[in-house]
Amino acid sequence: MKREYQKPRIRPHIEGPMNKFGSPTGSHKDSIDGIKVDTLIKEFGSPLFVFSERAIREKYRQAVGDFSHKYSQVQFSWSYKTNYLDAICRIFHQEGSWAEVVSLFEYEKALKLGVPGDKIIFNGPYKPYEALKLAVKMQSKINVDNMEEIFNLEKLATEISKPIDLGIRVNLDAGIYPAWTRFGFNLENKAAYSAVAKMHSTGKLRLRGLHCHLGTFILEPKAYKTAIQKLALFAKKLRDDFAIKIEYIDIGGGFPSTNTLHTQYLPGSQTNPGIDKFAEMISEELLVRTDCFSSPPLLILETGRALIDEAGYLISSVVGTKRLTDGTQSLTLDAGVNLLFTSTWYKYNITPAQPHSDFLENTVIFGPLCMNIDIVRPLIQFPALSPGEQVVIHPVGAYNVTQWMQFIQYRPAIVLIDEQGKTHQIRAKENLEYMTMLESIPEHLQEKKQNSKTKKK
Repeated sequence: MKREYQKPRIRPHIEGPMNKFGSPTGSHKDSIDGIKVDTLIKEFGSPLFVFSERAIREKYRQAVGDFSHKYSQVQFSWSYKTNYLDAICRIFHQEGSWAEVVSLFEYEKALKLGVPGDKIIFNGPYKPYEALKLAVKMQSKINVDNMEEIFNLEKLATEISKPIDLGIRVNLDAGIYPAWTRFGFNLENKAAYSAVAKMHSTGKLRLRGLHCHLGTFILEPKAYKTAIQKLALFAKKLRDDFAIKIEYIDIGGGFPSTNTLHTQYLPGSQTNPGIDKFAEMISEELLVRTDCFSSPPLLILETGRALIDEAGYLISSVVGTKRLTDGTQSLTLDAGVNLLFTSTWYKYNITPAQPHSDFLENTVIFGPLCMNIDIVRPLIQFPALSPGEQVVIHPVGAYNVTQWMQFIQYRPAIVLIDEQGKTHQIRAKENLEYMTMLESIPEHLQEKKQNSKTKKK
């Protein structure tokens, strides 16, 4: 049957943040998990961070499934530095995650949230003596970073008159450049081997685990395969030379979210590998190398960004518009780099929260700070918006509420939308009383009360 003739049409594609052909014209996001943006703003103010509990739990369960289906002995440990809001941490702990901390502050926070000491992993380049003493008492997994920590732990072992179990952080060449050689002991130059030999010689410290964290926002899953291979062979050498039995391999984190780096052409949602790709590389290599261990080791993952980024949104309001000297449109929001520190690296998706014109043009999006570098997006195809209208910035769940700055502006409220669609304020908006509660004015600077009557000369 001959098809009916249809006149050809030329349809223009407009550049935008969704893909290389552009976002659909007229697209907007007026709700988060079924809650209207304007409703959230009316109740909690603008700007406003919003987290989806449903998205957090779904992402975590998916990640655990991706690994446990390929390697049975897997334990996730929530990276506190990624987002240490109590409510967020509590969700991960309810799902079965341990706590991974890198400071005494984070360690005490984990204890306060009820995490058992033996389910806390203590990492980081600076562990004060008193912090190590607490971690030893609570039987936490300590991954030593430098020789000073080894000396301090030997001293503690002498004080308590028994050996201390610990892990060691190793840095290595996995094909990721620049390599993170600042942390831990290098594998290739034998520094890691020498450190283990030193620990083993005294009998005061017992090595139980190997820890390695390749870096952040790693886009090549094969790098983890290389890391597992090298760690497994190192474990075999330690077993052969010192009869050390490695019980766990802590491969750290560094998996990417769907965010887009400024250096990427296509959106991260289309090109960044998912957790399943990393699970495949890590698990398969570990299974191949089981002969390097006396028994299959526990695989520990300290994933942060990849588990929380997509669950976080930032609602912001337009507070000003103008044309720059070159004619480019600009918008000023009430949220800037004080709240989105990571906008230095990411081209965040910024979507109007209300219907808008189909006409898009080159736009610079600024924040509210009195500083020239307060730029949320240096260039984006965007519609003209008016003051008082909102945008939704996503995904912003990782690192922003731990690296945000109290600079010029108060930090905003944070809201959690639970699985039933109910909103909960999990951090209140700051005010002057909060910001000055730790300050004091010396007596000689106190304002003096003046007599009601002026003294006669």
